[in-house]
Amino acid sequence: MSVQYILSEYLDRALAQAEYDKLEDGTFAGRIAVCRGVMSFGSTLRECEEELRSVLEDWVWLGLKLKHQLPVVGGIDLNREPVYESVESV
Repeated sequence: MSVQYILSEYLDRALAQAEYDKLEDGTFAGRIAVCRGVMSFGSTLRECEEELRSVLEDWVWLGLKLKHQLPVVGGIDLNREPVYESVESV
């Protein structure tokens, strides 16, 4: 049984929307349009993808810490306040 966490799912769904371009010099650029400012560059497509994931992770963490309004991605809304259950219900 595999456990999926909401933040991991958010990242995966955002990365599924990534767009990559091969630049004139043979390097690659990547971006996620719905996540303003999330972009990366790499000498290979794989390097660009890995960098884009890292940039996205940092962008989300910073957005959560600073309470920025993050986009809803694939139906996942990270802007909602968490709902806590009482200890007695556990």
